[in-house]
Amino acid sequence: MRSNLRPYSRRWGLPAIALVAVLGTPLVAGAQQTLSSAVALQLANAPPESVGMSTARLARLTAIFKKEIDDKKLPGAVMMVARQGKLAYATALGVRDPKGADAMRTDAIFRIYSMTKPIVSVAAMILVEDGALELTDPVAKWLPAFKDVKVFSSGGLVAAERAMTVQDLLRHTAGLAYGELTQNLAVKDALAKAGLFKPGVIDFDARDISGAEEVERLAKVPLLYQPGTTWEYSLATDVLGRVVEAASGKRLGEFMSERIFKPLKMDDTAFWVPADKKGRVVEPFEKDPVDGAPVRLIDVSKQPANDSGGAGGVSTAGDYLRFAQMLANGGALDGERVLSRTTIKHMTADHLGSRVSLAATAGGAVLGASTYTFGLGFAVRPSDGVAPVPGSAGDFNWGGYAGTQFWVDPKEQLVAVLMVQSSGVLRAYHRTLFRQLVYQAIVD
Repeated sequence: MRSNLRPYSRRWGLPAIALVAVLGTPLVAGAQQTLSSAVALQLANAPPESVGMSTARLARLTAIFKKEIDDKKLPGAVMMVARQGKLAYATALGVRDPKGADAMRTDAIFRIYSMTKPIVSVAAMILVEDGALELTDPVAKWLPAFKDVKVFSSGGLVAAERAMTVQDLLRHTAGLAYGELTQNLAVKDALAKAGLFKPGVIDFDARDISGAEEVERLAKVPLLYQPGTTWEYSLATDVLGRVVEAASGKRLGEFMSERIFKPLKMDDTAFWVPADKKGRVVEPFEKDPVDGAPVRLIDVSKQPANDSGGAGGVSTAGDYLRFAQMLANGGALDGERVLSRTTIKHMTADHLGSRVSLAATAGGAVLGASTYTFGLGFAVRPSDGVAPVPGSAGDFNWGGYAGTQFWVDPKEQLVAVLMVQSSGVLRAYHRTLFRQLVYQAIVD
């Protein structure tokens, strides 16, 4: 089945192995900026050789990505890599905005799109640990509009055989869709009419309606599949954000700030960028360098009507490094515990198994092309081999529409983050290139 998905991965540029290397210390010759104090504070710095990495081999990351930028394939990039809990490599290359001349900064702010999903998944699991939420809870318990959803079938609409659950939202088995990915024309049209899909305008942006409106509109769109039967990338994490709000009694961004961002000192992670930080926001090329298609990314300059758990976040490489290192550490960082070790283990286990199939569509190819399985908010590697990129059994990751990526490899004690704003066809190439170059730098 997975071989049939590869054409979709090429179309969308998504071998969804969200690989964001958060490794970072010495900048090599040719890099534009030494480590800023802001980045240095993210994790303790360490010479690469002290954590089993090679300074010379890490220099390949700088040289090769500098060439990609010089060849006008990327405007700029921030890359960080940490090993054994210490920052071994960090660089900022290129420009923050291709329409200007200011150099990229290590504290530049990026639209992270779907890299918001792992953070929202952690927020939901915090509520599970609080005893306020259960994975078996029907979504309708918290969002009553989803009580009597209908499901598409060959004979027309039918009733759901069981309720979608919180676990279904976390692992994308709720039967929901993305209008940008689904091939079901009726669902695509319904999502467009609901304002949850804007063809020809902008992708993955439904932040102009309130959270309550989003729930009411989406609940009227029939499901693609019976809940729990099929993995398809979807608006599920947006709905999960609405569940977090209902269970916590707080707006999603407020809850995440209190329980994740502030404890982890993720000072620049949010759902919008205030005026005093606007000059740090990274912008893309106006047109894709390969096919010339216009590049349209979300406007993050004002607070949205809803905090989109699936695609609405902004962050820096350093902030996301701290989040990823917390996961790598089993739920804690610098004395602040966000989740228990056992919860992290549960989230990064295989939650698809042999019972859940991948949709043979673009929405399934997001995962299928990578050969990874899926946990609760992350793609999870089932074995050392098979996948077309280096890694270890149990490593987990995700990425974002505008090219951002991260991964955690517990076996190698490795965390990596790549931050770019490149939503076109080269994003899969750059993610794979980044991952290859990080692993080849391990020499212990």
